Amino acid sequence: MFNTETYVGRRAELKKLVKSGIIVLFGNNSSPANFPNNGYYPFRQDSTFLYYFGQNHDGLVGVIDIDNDKETLIGDDISIDDIVWYGSVDSVHDMAQQVGVANSAPMKALKTICNEALRQKRKIHFLPPYRADIKIQIFDLLGIHPNQQKESASMELIKAVVKMRNIKTDEEIEELERAAVLGYKMHTTAMKMCRPGVTEKEIAGTLAGIANSYGAMVSFPTILSQHGEIQHGTPSEAPLVAGKLMLCDCGAETINNYCSDNTRTTPVSGHFDQRQLEIYSIVEACHDYAASVAKPGVKWWDVHFGVCRLMTEKLKELGLMKGDTDEAVAAGAHAMFMVHGLGHMMGMDVHDMESLDQINVGFDEEVRPNLEQFGTNCLRLGRRLEKGFVVTDEPGIYFIPALIDDWKASGHCKEFINFDKLETYKDFGGIRIEDDLLITDDGCRFIGKDIIPYHPKDVEEFIANN
Repeated sequence: MFNTETYVGRRAELKKLVKSGIIVLFGNNSSPANFPNNGYYPFRQDSTFLYYFGQNHDGLVGVIDIDNDKETLIGDDISIDDIVWYGSVDSVHDMAQQVGVANSAPMKALKTICNEALRQKRKIHFLPPYRADIKIQIFDLLGIHPNQQKESASMELIKAVVKMRNIKTDEEIEELERAAVLGYKMHTTAMKMCRPGVTEKEIAGTLAGIANSYGAMVSFPTILSQHGEIQHGTPSEAPLVAGKLMLCDCGAETINNYCSDNTRTTPVSGHFDQRQLEIYSIVEACHDYAASVAKPGVKWWDVHFGVCRLMTEKLKELGLMKGDTDEAVAAGAHAMFMVHGLGHMMGMDVHDMESLDQINVGFDEEVRPNLEQFGTNCLRLGRRLEKGFVVTDEPGIYFIPALIDDWKASGHCKEFINFDKLETYKDFGGIRIEDDLLITDDGCRFIGKDIIPYHPKDVEEFIANN
């Protein structure tokens, strides 16, 4: 945890932003893997609960009564049976004291608090739940059916949480730097292991072990595949094959639950062939362009489409695209090659606050998402950047056989895509380069003291020396 004053200050600011009513922040309960006493490990607390109440223990709820300036940590103390099997933990009272909360109460008190607030017709603020057990608990407490809870969640609370969590403080940046150290170890290990005959699962398992060995965990299930065209390709038992590319998208999460998220694409043979180098160099140029223009006041929407135009220009040079660049990008032709957005907010969640809906996190009243156009509908961030934002810079180029066939059959964007040449790339796979950017006073910098090699010569040299 951070120091007590951090959590006291965060809750004080939250009360100012929300202004009135009762805030109820649900922590997570332990989740069974396949039966009640065989739980998933390690336990993962809800990030917003952690942000304001700091306690990484299951079965807790934080209540902030704004009007009466009263804060309460709700939860049941463990029994002697729990101690026998799992060991002793602090009492709920002690946990409350550790984060500057004056009051504590057993879980049954939450029903009394909610009933009294409902009787007085006071506003009860809660966030959109994402776990079934919490949805049932909200139904029991407030009588709101799970199907209606997302719409019933407090927009005042959502906006307040987003406003606060989007801006990373110095102590949060220190945690993100620690996550980057682990991410560096994971990615450089994957590059060292990238040899013909080694299986995808062996490498991915080793990466998870690195995170676990430092008391952390992976920040999301590792994406590692020779089929880089599959956006969330899970590691298989397939051995790596000479001449292929291995795409590895992984990250670590620190003990205090701050994340790293990087992607590297490594040639299994140890060097890029000419065709791979041509495509890789385009992705490299797009990655570096984004980092060169990202700064406070710049709309990430504009950075994204600047990357799309640059990518289109360079694909035209290879004969894969054609026609007017601006018209091609407006038509979404570039999405044949980059089906996702340029990046997303990052922090305690690798897709930060995704449970609050990306339209609330990555967009605002000025910049609204385009949910209709293929590719652009996957852009998770468009708003103007601010100092303290942490965003991912992750352009990619993918050759997806099914998508090629689909667009070719329908004639979609045929005036901008050379389908005959594209046919010869169906066996290519995909390339992505991703790093985490901290927006600074007048620009941005990479999170992480040591940059994972990504320039082609650096990648080949690293492999040769390891």
